[in-house]
Amino acid sequence: MFPDRFKQRIKAQKYIDSDSLLKALGEPSPVSIRTNPRKWNKVPHHAETVPWCKNGYYLDSRPSYTLDPLFHSGCYYPQEASSMFLEQAVRQASRSLEDIRVLDLCGAPGGKSTLLSDIIGSNNLLVANDVIRSRALILAETVTKWGLGNTLVTQNDPSVFGRLPGYFDIILVDAPCSGEGMFRNSIAVNEWSVENTAHCSERQKRILMDIWPALKEGGILIYSTCTFNPAENEENIKWLLGKQEAEIVRLDIAEFKGIIEIDYQGITGYGFYPDKVMGEGFFISVIRKSDKQASSPVKKHKRDDLRPGSDDLSVIKDWTHFPGEKIIKWGEEVIAIPCGLDEYRHLFQNLKIIKAGTKIFVRKKSDYLPSHELALSVHLRKDVFSQEEISLKDAVSYMRRDNLTLRIASKGWNIVTYKGIHLGFVNNLVNRVNNYFPVDWRIRMNLPEPGFENIIKWDNDDNDIS
Repeated sequence: MFPDRFKQRIKAQKYIDSDSLLKALGEPSPVSIRTNPRKWNKVPHHAETVPWCKNGYYLDSRPSYTLDPLFHSGCYYPQEASSMFLEQAVRQASRSLEDIRVLDLCGAPGGKSTLLSDIIGSNNLLVANDVIRSRALILAETVTKWGLGNTLVTQNDPSVFGRLPGYFDIILVDAPCSGEGMFRNSIAVNEWSVENTAHCSERQKRILMDIWPALKEGGILIYSTCTFNPAENEENIKWLLGKQEAEIVRLDIAEFKGIIEIDYQGITGYGFYPDKVMGEGFFISVIRKSDKQASSPVKKHKRDDLRPGSDDLSVIKDWTHFPGEKIIKWGEEVIAIPCGLDEYRHLFQNLKIIKAGTKIFVRKKSDYLPSHELALSVHLRKDVFSQEEISLKDAVSYMRRDNLTLRIASKGWNIVTYKGIHLGFVNNLVNRVNNYFPVDWRIRMNLPEPGFENIIKWDNDDNDIS
């Protein structure tokens, strides 16, 4: 079932019980999600908590995420439990979570980015990046659904971030790897080779060296993979510390049963093995930069060509909680950015930005066409738009972009909701209701009938689909 060369290596590998690990890799993967407390404060029914993540939960079976409106509205995200330990790394290693800039270098599909977004809050900046455009677009979709508004999404090679010396307080490198920790999936097994593990190790070294100048002096670099291979894990951290001035940050794992502290020639990392924890294979290590690092200051600009007019700002004030100084107008689009305008210019000049923040509306002459991003944002003021609660069946029809037969009392722009959660906009023209769910996000599945029950059940919640 598993490659012979892989089995030979782990038999000789410290910290691994190869027989126990191989047996665990032959069993089904645990199912876990992380909830978005800014939108949804309920707990999955009969769920067990992920010990190292405040909003992480194990489910007793795998639901249909595609047919669940709460997933598409950013109430939760399916995230692998071991990787949620990122929360402990950030909270324990950070000297401050005030006025900071964070980079998630390899961010797609978005689980760790949305976790970082939660941790740092609305007043700090997260840059979530992926080098591959298709993956960066998926990342942008995930961030949009989460709705916190503190994230720029970019598409850049790691080397590009060298243009921002000393800029970030925290950098997460969740490095592309050989994927041994995901060997419960046959695709990961079939793609494995000794040659690929060596290729991954060299690529990871390049990534680490490329990104190092962008880390502030005293800042932390969090390095993680989903593999067991020492050449991609602790040996890479040892290699980096031989090239740069930094120190290992040890984390307190006393409360978390099953996590293994890896000690390799003075290098400390943390191993998650599926025979010891409820999760997939995962490695994480944290280092603090002690190199002297020059930084490029953000220049002050007197130009106001990106500033919207007073009419636009008045609408934004009526519709949202976004501060006026973080609003830009790009063509006919008005966007709330997660940083000041000078800082945004600085990033725009150096990075390829594919999602600048939260698009609020498009201005067409005297009309304001609200964005789907606005409907999903936690910064939308309550009761600005009329809301229409709909059933699961109608919600799935909405997400399919079907023609709607809803009876809506209020003319014009309305937000359709499911269990009180915003799904998106419709426009009631009296003789018809136009569906404004994004075309690129539309789902293809139909809702099974009758009695479909394969969505998450929540404590103190009615899952009736009528």
